[in-house]
Amino acid sequence: MFSKEQLDRYSRHIILKGVGAVGQQKLLDAKVLVIGAGGLGSPLLMYLAAAGVGTLGIVDFDRVDLSNLQRQTLHSSARIGMLKTDSAKDGLLAINPDVRLELYPTQLSSENARITIRGYDLVIDGSDNFPTRYLVNDACGLEHKPLLYGAISQFEGQLSLFHAAHNDEQAPCYRCLFPKPPKPGTIPSCSEAGVFGALPGVIGSMMAVEAIKYILELGESLAGVMLHYDALYQEMRRIQMRRNPTCELCGTNPTLTELIDYEFFCS
Repeated sequence: MFSKEQLDRYSRHIILKGVGAVGQQKLLDAKVLVIGAGGLGSPLLMYLAAAGVGTLGIVDFDRVDLSNLQRQTLHSSARIGMLKTDSAKDGLLAINPDVRLELYPTQLSSENARITIRGYDLVIDGSDNFPTRYLVNDACGLEHKPLLYGAISQFEGQLSLFHAAHNDEQAPCYRCLFPKPPKPGTIPSCSEAGVFGALPGVIGSMMAVEAIKYILELGESLAGVMLHYDALYQEMRRIQMRRNPTCELCGTNPTLTELIDYEFFCS
């Protein structure tokens, strides 16, 4: 049963065909873990909280910096120096005190990744570095958890859904596309190359849409599809993908059966 406040808060969902009271209850019962409370995590977390996702886990060991505020809309000038998890908590509870927040102000590692993601229905990777992307991908594969992936660079972004059912088979994973990380220094970071301020809002919001669709089992997911967005030309491309049968993690004969040293792997 919904409280009167919940009926008012979620009324536009409850009257929406395809969601209704049953769908809203699914959202309230859902547990979603978000890796990163920065550019992508900001709009993503705000929309998931507003939608009524019952439990949100947030992993981020960083603190709010002035240079973040050009794009990380969940934080503010008054919170500079705060842990991003604490800043996110203040912002999200101001949007919806109904949500339960589980904070992990620590760096995800091979030692803690699997146990951290184990209790969640969906994992969302909004990180900004390759060691974390491979770590999260592998942990989700070993724990059989669906992984919603997003990334941005300068004026472009992309997102997909990994480790999920797709056309009666398993969707590809991050390693299917990128078996090996790029050589160090070949892909500049946001601090080196810059990032268009509104771009994370676009990609993060699309990630929120995809996450809510997944929870509600609505429409067609991005499993097996990489969605690419170009902000300069306002263009989107859907790139079809297939699972790589030789993938070390999810292939026919997987050889990666435990987490590794990802800093070493990516360097």
